[in-house]
Amino acid sequence: MGFGAIFSKLGSIIGSIIFIYTILEQWFPSHLRKYRDIFLSLMYPFIQITFHEFSGAYLKRSDAYTMIQIYLSGNTSQKAKRLKAEVNKDSHTPLVLSMDDNEEITDEFQGVKLWWVSKHTIMKSHSFFYPPTDEKRSLTLTFHKRYRDLVIGPYMKHILNEGKAIRVRNRQLKLYTNNPSSDWNGYKSRKWSHIVFEHPATFETLAMDPKKKKEIVNDLEKFKAGKEYYAKIGKAWKRGYLLYGPPGTGKSTMIAAIANFMNYDVYDLELTAVKANTDLKKLLIESSSKSIIVIEDIDCSLDLTGQRNKKKKEKGEKDKAEDPIKKAEKEEEDKDSKVTLSGLLNFTDGIWSACGGERIIIFTTNFVDKLDPALIRRGRMDKHIELSYCGYEAFKVLAKNYLDIESHSLFHIIEKLLGETNMTPADVAENLMPKSNDEDSESCLQVLIKSLEEARKKAEDEEMQLKAEKMENL
Repeated sequence: MGFGAIFSKLGSIIGSIIFIYTILEQWFPSHLRKYRDIFLSLMYPFIQITFHEFSGAYLKRSDAYTMIQIYLSGNTSQKAKRLKAEVNKDSHTPLVLSMDDNEEITDEFQGVKLWWVSKHTIMKSHSFFYPPTDEKRSLTLTFHKRYRDLVIGPYMKHILNEGKAIRVRNRQLKLYTNNPSSDWNGYKSRKWSHIVFEHPATFETLAMDPKKKKEIVNDLEKFKAGKEYYAKIGKAWKRGYLLYGPPGTGKSTMIAAIANFMNYDVYDLELTAVKANTDLKKLLIESSSKSIIVIEDIDCSLDLTGQRNKKKKEKGEKDKAEDPIKKAEKEEEDKDSKVTLSGLLNFTDGIWSACGGERIIIFTTNFVDKLDPALIRRGRMDKHIELSYCGYEAFKVLAKNYLDIESHSLFHIIEKLLGETNMTPADVAENLMPKSNDEDSESCLQVLIKSLEEARKKAEDEEMQLKAEKMENL
């Protein structure tokens, strides 16, 4: 039976009921009308549920309405004859199609047919505070009463979950940075500012050992599907990653690849712009779920070790002999941030870290030995990932990315040199990148070989010089 035939039959049934209702209204005595109403309710087999666009005293947009609208747009709007198009800047598909006003479509769930109607009414408003016209939109679901439990339970849960999933898949990722704490007081002040996150890095283009890459991907997949598991073990749904290694080994690129793989927003936390531990908690509360909070070069961000008090004592003795004006300026600088190691530990693993779920916290450092062991222990930084110098497998990924080649007669020379020389993936990539239209893949590989040979010779010279100095000291 087609869509039009179903509604024609439904209209005929409703028309008959209205006719019977009119007769009963005229002839039923008033004291028997309650029985009439019971009779009519038994005759009408359908239930309707209406979801209004705005609800509550402050006319807040309904989350249920939004999720249902997204679900209908993604799953059933192809059945509608009349569609409306809207531009959504926060989506990968900026032109979003959905049911037009007063359009009707059908849906099916576990063999049960359901009817959705998009309603749009314009009412005159006499309020002094609102415009003269008031637009109201709603979505109405109609279904047979025998399926009440199925619709109110599994079907509505399916719609809301699917709507959330579609919104996450289609959303445009954002890169956030925290505004200085001193700027938080004021009208429309915000703790975070953001831009669109458009970094193209993926695990496919990431230059690292394939086995190590696969291990990280498996860990991320396990975490993403771990909501029930984390609840079962009584642990906040978050995970910490420590990325460490020499400069140029791909720590920032790894973060971008994780964000694109997980479809998470990135919050780049600048600790020097945070005044106190309480402000750190406020930033955490203002961040969203499905996000990555990043503190890059954490060893350089703040003095978070027990050496701080020692340094302050030494500085105080030195300042006694300094100019009073310069001393005042330095004291003002010292007031900029009073974030402590304890505050950062609570931020990453304290009770406040449980606000919001599905969150990854990443620290990066070039010098892992400088960090306080309490900051990077398991449970805070659950997985430690060393990003080291470029190996042969990582080189092959870069050759594919930059030169679009998977093999070459010069590869065996490069493999030997990479085994003898420390060169970061960033340096290898720079040597592989063509600098003019005249350069081909072979010339770029020759440039890399020359650079590796120079690096090897430099390392050998430094080693010989170091040995000579040791001999002199004997």
